Amino acid sequence: MKQTSLDLEPSALDDSGELLALLDAWVACGWLRELDRALAALLAELEEDASPLLLLAAALASHQLGHGHVCLDLHATLADPDFALSLPPEGEPGGALLPSRQLARLTAGAWRAALAASRLVAVSGERHDTPLVLDGHSLYLRRYWTYEQRVAAAIGERLASARQIPQDLPQRLQRLFPQGPGTPRSDWQKLACALATRSSFSVITGGPGTGKTTTVVRLLALLQGAAQEAGRPLRIALAAPTGKAAARLTESIGAQVAGLDIDESVRQAIPSEVTTLHRLLGSLPGSRHFRHHAGNPLALDVLVVDEASMIDLEMMDNLLAALPTQARLVLLGDKDQLASVEAGALLGDLCRDAEPGHYDPATRAWLEAQSGQPLDADELLPGTAWQYPLEQHTVMLRHSRRFGAHSGIGQLARAVNRRDADQALATLREPHDDLYRLNLRSAQDPALEHLLLDGHGQAGGYTHYLQRLHETRPAPTLAADDPAWARWAGGVLQAFDGFRLLCAIRRGDWGVAGLNLRIAQALGRRGLIDASTPWYEGRPVLMTHNDYSLGLMNGDIGIALCLPEPDQQPGQPPRQVLRVAFPRNDGSAGLRYILPSRLSAVETVFAMTVHKSQGSEFEHTALLLPERLNPVLTKELIYTAITRARSHFSLIEQRESVFDQATRRAVERRSGLLRTLRERNPAPETP
Repeated sequence: MKQTSLDLEPSALDDSGELLALLDAWVACGWLRELDRALAALLAELEEDASPLLLLAAALASHQLGHGHVCLDLHATLADPDFALSLPPEGEPGGALLPSRQLARLTAGAWRAALAASRLVAVSGERHDTPLVLDGHSLYLRRYWTYEQRVAAAIGERLASARQIPQDLPQRLQRLFPQGPGTPRSDWQKLACALATRSSFSVITGGPGTGKTTTVVRLLALLQGAAQEAGRPLRIALAAPTGKAAARLTESIGAQVAGLDIDESVRQAIPSEVTTLHRLLGSLPGSRHFRHHAGNPLALDVLVVDEASMIDLEMMDNLLAALPTQARLVLLGDKDQLASVEAGALLGDLCRDAEPGHYDPATRAWLEAQSGQPLDADELLPGTAWQYPLEQHTVMLRHSRRFGAHSGIGQLARAVNRRDADQALATLREPHDDLYRLNLRSAQDPALEHLLLDGHGQAGGYTHYLQRLHETRPAPTLAADDPAWARWAGGVLQAFDGFRLLCAIRRGDWGVAGLNLRIAQALGRRGLIDASTPWYEGRPVLMTHNDYSLGLMNGDIGIALCLPEPDQQPGQPPRQVLRVAFPRNDGSAGLRYILPSRLSAVETVFAMTVHKSQGSEFEHTALLLPERLNPVLTKELIYTAITRARSHFSLIEQRESVFDQATRRAVERRSGLLRTLRERNPAPETP
């Protein structure tokens, strides 16, 4: 962080020149982006007598977008400015400049009045020619207010759109979800399937192993079976936000569909290939626009989107615009995971009351009649359809089949999700075969290198995939098209997914960049890789942008391997070249091989951020926490990291207090989506 000697008093809120100087100081401290300050300067030019409070609010609204918030909440900002704006603790350098000091004498009423008085601000969207919109106590950049209004309107329209339900729905549900020994009284998968038949919009949320994919496959079988019998087969598409998430769903869907006891014609009509949202909509290179939109809609009857927690507000606006109103939209995801990198926490907003349910008496009675089961979850609370319109179309799956009652990973994930730091720490201290905790004595503690390279107990580290690379390499005399090379490359990629180090931050000793270098050096010392050049055999790389010409998506992971040169002249000695092997991500289990020179948007990926890990799973996952609390450290980040682990989870820390404090903090992304949706569903008039 840069130091600044500028000594500013609260008078910055009374003078535009001093306010801009204050923003310059915040930029110097790294608290604001140049972009945020530039917006304030632009508004100062557009309105010569602009209030400093307007310039401040505009810069902070832009800043909040950079942190995932759709708007600037005036009340929340004034209640705790430094936390609301994700700024460092009071004791950090530059503390005198912190918003908590500068905004101490400002009231929400005065701030709102100054904004409402500006001709650059439209109150509740009453004008359409302003760069800013003030809606209640929230200030939006115009574009994001428009996104939110359009998304709320589109979802509201779908909620009100009743769909024809098969008359024999209870019988169809019973065939797809047969009641057997051990089946819970309330089969939430069955209930979710039933509820999703009623409208054009539904949400199915649940943690790892709760059966979201199982549920949606049976829902598609139910809908497609009924449609075929009526002579109107459905056009169905499956999508996910990233290539990795799409690949995982492709594998899971294929296995689920193959195991269903349904007519073969129905089976064949359920797609097994999952695409990314960008591919589905037809991304236009170099722009924010897509080939499919309201004027050129998708030719679909049903769309299922997995990993919906990763969808940002702008993408949802594009998706809803391109999807015909009569088409069903089913969102799947874990509401407790990290929200999208871009602005918005769409699934979190939509599922805010998913756990208590708040089902209207009519909804509850209908669900029980169709499923033949009572809704007996202890946490369910009553509600009314006009108070909780979304909840009548949302089901939370509650029984995890991956993490049982005695699973250490499951217990830890549940405690973190409840923000029960005491229970989470108690779970880490108890003996569990699937949990490991490493308290480092220093940043150079050799125990860290041992864990990352060798793992612990049955949980492996990074040496495993490199041993697989060297020990199973095919004979160099084999032809380039020999299937042994593909089997070898696929085995190395699979072995690499056996372990992953996740980080909360990108920079510093405890960030992705520093750890990637440190791990590469450690593997080099063992002679497993030669990291003396940028490209070396065994280097794992992560795509950081979509590359449609190569068929690679942001988040795809490949490994550099020495492979035979194709198209060699007969009789010449075999020559090998370094190429990067990537999974095809289409469910075919195939690979594509790319020359390193063609990859311009990749980075080494021994370590990756928790955000980048969403949509992935690893046998052994390790989370390394920085030595000090950071604004990104929240229970959502910890929970997401824990639930990336299939079999083993390791927590690496220097100070126990960081895990404790992070577990007690929750992401609070600011948006007005839920409020806007409920305003569009007014209470019935009292007779």
